[in-house]
Amino acid sequence: MVRYRKVSKFYGKTQVLHEIDFDLAPAEKVAVIGPSGSGKTTFARVLMTLERPTSGTIEVDGELLWHKKKGGKLVPADEKHLHQVRGKIGMVFQQFNLFPHMNILRNVTEAPIKVLGLSKEEAIEQAKTMLDKVGLLDKIDAYPSQLSGGQQQRVAIARALVMQPKIMLFDEVTSALDPELVGEVLGVIKEIAAEGKMAMLIITHEMGFAREVADRVVFFDEGRIMEEGPPEKIFGDSPKSPRLRKFLGSFCQQTIESMSNWR
Repeated sequence: MVRYRKVSKFYGKTQVLHEIDFDLAPAEKVAVIGPSGSGKTTFARVLMTLERPTSGTIEVDGELLWHKKKGGKLVPADEKHLHQVRGKIGMVFQQFNLFPHMNILRNVTEAPIKVLGLSKEEAIEQAKTMLDKVGLLDKIDAYPSQLSGGQQQRVAIARALVMQPKIMLFDEVTSALDPELVGEVLGVIKEIAAEGKMAMLIITHEMGFAREVADRVVFFDEGRIMEEGPPEKIFGDSPKSPRLRKFLGSFCQQTIESMSNWR
């Protein structure tokens, strides 16, 4: 579903991604972990089309994202092409970005009507289904300011799901939440993952959650994928990288706490 090939990113003279090769299979759930400044957020942002890679290519569902083929050569893609390809990706960010002047139902129906061309009736029906999935059907008439942070993030998840993406990208979606609200959001993501329908890329600092939900865990450090494998390998007794061992050691207590929070 997603393929990075030799993707690099520079900010001025500073290189933050180093020739990343990465594949995400259909329906696969991959957790991306690593210390702050390791490159994992930039790794996500080039897929979200929020940052243009300096070199390399990214494919989404078999289509080039940042490039198009023209006359046998790769040329930069135009905005129309970017919009079309990124439409296959549902994105949920740290900040909820809900429209404060719209009630919850309209927050979730706005994009399906304007982007997918659904009728108002179809959009409302799908929105209610997704809001029910995230446990907020009873809040359709409320406004974002009337909801907790955890509830707002669950609305953001419903808003992404209603666009029927093939890939869901979660970028540190619990970072802005109070600790007591983290569990309700992770619980929703866990339920979506258990359905097994979509590929999911989860940038997270919740180690216990990553261990329970992911099919594969990718460890980033200094702009490189340093180690990857199934959770039992990454979180087991034999990580190859000393840097990964040190990183996990610093999260040992947090892992125990986060697992108890979302269960």
